[in-house]
Parts: sequence; structure tokens; C-alpha cells
Amino acid sequence: MRAKSTLHRLLISAVLAGAATAPQAKEKFKICADPLNPPYSTQKQDGFENKIAELFAKKLGQDIEYTWFPQRIGFIRNTLNAPVDEKAVDSQEFKCDVVMNIPADSDMALATEPYYQSTYVLLIAKGRGFDDVKSAQQLVDLPVERQDTLKIAMFDRGPGTAWMQKFGLLDMGIPYQSMSGDEDNNVAMQLDQDFKAKKINMVIVWGPIAGYLVSQGPKNGYTMIPMPSTPGIPFEFAMAMGVRNGDKARQQTLNKLIAENKDQIRRIIESYHIPLTEIKKPAKPKDDD
Repeated sequence: MRAKSTLHRLLISAVLAGAATAPQAKEKFKICADPLNPPYSTQKQDGFENKIAELFAKKLGQDIEYTWFPQRIGFIRNTLNAPVDEKAVDSQEFKCDVVMNIPADSDMALATEPYYQSTYVLLIAKGRGFDDVKSAQQLVDLPVERQDTLKIAMFDRGPGTAWMQKFGLLDMGIPYQSMSGDEDNNVAMQLDQDFKAKKINMVIVWGPIAGYLVSQGPKNGYTMIPMPSTPGIPFEFAMAMGVRNGDKARQQTLNKLIAENKDQIRRIIESYHIPLTEIKKPAKPKDDD
């Protein structure tokens, strides 16, 4: 009996020791992303968000796992805030943990420190009769007969449209939707096609989209003019990464990665021809007197 008891204890010890030393499941870097949204992200993982995610995953020693969903209304609800098991009560496991690109002042998710800041630009196709335009003000000052031939892409909302309205250029605009319902083309891809078909000659567009258009066009095929912010119409915006509200530990991890890899992040973004401006943090409110 004593021998059997001793053997039993040894077997239990071996099982417990094996359980203690068994390899744990490797934590994954779980990204929420649009599968067709160049230059940000694509299912081929060739967008700048994909490249930065690869960099961070490597630094963390983790594998990337994507949850793909079109980045339009409902994106955060269906990805970052969506539990893996929707029927489970108080589930703590979500489909993904990080959105790679949100406005730094967004309240839809908990934002990290901004990791880049870009600006809207006036992008003009060369060889269309407007090569002499070197500033947004020159566009405003063109004779009426030249303004009538602008063919400038105009979105349903945004600072570019507000600027066109302010300077009486709405009648020269060709309307586009900010969010495309097309499963085969995002906004940047549609603009690229229409530039090449000469349906449009110019557009006031967000820096990353302008960078994509430049990368898809002929070498030196565009003039890129940064739009100057004016009272009531800002054109520069800082962008951050987003995690679930309350997930401060992950936010801190990402902030550390952003700070430690800022030069490499900048090189990745600049390789996509995206115009970058200096990140300006908002001033802290003064204490009441």
C-alpha cells in the first residue's frame, strides 16, 4: 500500500510539474482593420497601418491577427467593441484590440498619443492647364473663365468643401461621397481612376489619400499644395491608435512603442508619399485664478 501511495504521489507531482512547464498560448496582436482601404490597410497587408502593426508585433514578440470590417459607420461597434461570443454575458474576449488610425481627439475609443499629423492638400494633376497654380489663393483668384474648367472633386462633407463654399467654388465641384459603399473601390481608388480618366483635374483631400494618388500616378504627375488652416476651417489633424475605453494598460504599451519607434514610424509613413506636419499637442488648460 505504501508503495502504491508513493507511486500515486509521484504521478500527481509529475502531472503538476508538466502543467506548470507547458508552453502558454502566445498572445496575439489583434488588429481591427478595413480589408480594402489603401493606403491605410488592405487584406494583402500592404498599407502603412499594416507595416506599423508588423513593426509593433515584432517588438512585442507576438503574431498579428486581423479582424476585417469596412471602416465606415459601425466599424468600432463591430470590431473593437464586439465580443467574440456575442451571446456570452460580460464577455472579456473581443474580436480585436487595436484600431491603428483614429483622430487623436476621438471619443469613440481610448486614444494613444498621436503618432503622426498630416494635412489636407490641394492636389492638381499636371498638364491639365493649371500648372501655374502654386497656392490655394491662386485658385481663388483665377479668372471666371478658367474657374469654370476646374473639375475639382468635392466631398459631401469636410474642410475642403467648407473652403470651397467660403470662396464661391462649389459650382465647379464634382460630388463624391466620403464613405463609398463600393466593395471593389475605396474613395482613394475611385479618385485615382477618375484622375486617369480626366473626369477630375484636382481635389482638396486628406494627406494619406493624396499620397496614395501620387504613388499611383505618373512620376511628378501632381502638384501637391498644403492647405493653410484658417479660422473655422482647420486642415491639419493629429492621428493616434485606439483601444477600448478603459484599456489603459494596452494604451500605455502602445504609447511606449510609439515613443521608442517614432523615427521608424515616420519613415514608413513617408514612404507612402504622405505629407507630414509637426505634431502639436493641445495646450493644457490653465488653472482657474
